This record gives sequence, structure tokens and C-alpha cells, in this order.
Amino acid sequence: GKDRHVMSYLQDFLFTPDRVRQPVKALSGGESNRLLLAKLFTQPANVLVLDEPTNDLDMETLELLEELLLDFDGTLLLVSHDRTFMDNVVTSMLAFEGEGRVREYVGGYTDWIRQGGKLPPAPWEGAARQQTEPTSEAVKKAAPAPAAEPTKKAVKLSYKLQRELDALPAEIERLEGDVETLEQEIGDPAFYQQEATAVTAKLQALEKVQQALEVAMERWMELEAMANGE
Repeated sequence: GKDRHVMSYLQDFLFTPDRVRQPVKALSGGESNRLLLAKLFTQPANVLVLDEPTNDLDMETLELLEELLLDFDGTLLLVSHDRTFMDNVVTSMLAFEGEGRVREYVGGYTDWIRQGGKLPPAPWEGAARQQTEPTSEAVKKAAPAPAAEPTKKAVKLSYKLQRELDALPAEIERLEGDVETLEQEIGDPAFYQQEATAVTAKLQALEKVQQALEVAMERWMELEAMANGE
């Protein structure tokens, strides 16, 4: 695949430049899950097997995982209880219908239901349920649902800010190219055979470009957040 700077790559996994520099033990649960995904997708593979991949994922990480799997060019095999996730990702399902029968259906969970698929009844369904006295659990009142947070509205950027936002991706790409070029030069075995002043100047140039890249990425994320009402 195409070589990319680690800062740019981790940005795809929703890491801001300041979070990239944090030690792993300081990451939140969602960030730790995204870091595992980032590591997983650096490995070349044409078959991916996942067992309940949506367990303990926050919404951002779940949406990211869906995007990554949709872009995956190989074969994906997964087991999941998340019906919406299956509808969004898979192209066919293997249904275990009992008595040793396994049948393939085109589409996700909803498509399987439309084609006549049925879940086996739970053991307790249809059983007589008699209860002479209400238990303390039965008479507990449900706690009131928390008030929904007001939906944040996207903000229309000014003409100047919108032009800045539109120009930043190309600027970031240019800076990433400069970083890659400088890193290749510095990585050359003959690099340190130059005069000390030349070596120092090149190292300082790399540091300057890296700082400019970080500033550009932070500004891009700031303007994106403003435009999306975040």
C-alpha cells in the first residue's frame, strides 16, 4: 500500500495530534479500541475473521469500524449479535437452522427475515406465567429516561473560513510529502557523512515542517468541527 505519515494515518482513526503523543495507558476505552483497529489494518491480509467485533465499542468507533470493513478488499467472516451492524456490512449470511442445517442467504439480517428466516423460540416463550403476588422487582417503577441533549446544528462558515477549510487538505498533503522526502534523506546512510551544519539544518527543516503539519491538521479539525456544529 501507499506509505503515509503516522500522524495522518492515526487521524483516520479519530486521533487528534495531541492524543497521538499520549502514552497508551492514558487513552480512554474508545481510543484504545481505535488504536487496536489502527494496528490491525496496518497488516496486509485478504481474509479477516471477527468474533463479536462491536462489543464495548462507542458509537464513533463502531461507525469507523463499519467504514473500514466496507473498504476492505478481502473476505470478511464475522459473528455478531448486532443486527444493524450486519445490515450495514455483510453481503450474505449463514443461518444455522437447527438439526445440522446451515443455509446461506443473500444480504444482511433484515434481508434474511424478508426471505423467511426466523429465530428459534426462546425456551421460556409460550410457558404459562402465573404470579400470585407481585415481587419487589415487579413493582419497581422505571427510572425516568434522561432528557435528550439538544441536537447541535451545523454552523455555516464565513466565506473566508470555508476557503481556508477547502484549502487545508491539499496543504496537509503537501506537508506530508515534504516530511516524507526529508525523512528519506535523513534515513540515507550517507546523510551523516555531511558537515555538521548541513545535518543540523536538515534536521531543523524536518522539525519545522512537522510542526507546520501538526498546526494544519489541528486547524482542519477545528474548522470541520465548527462546520458540523461540534
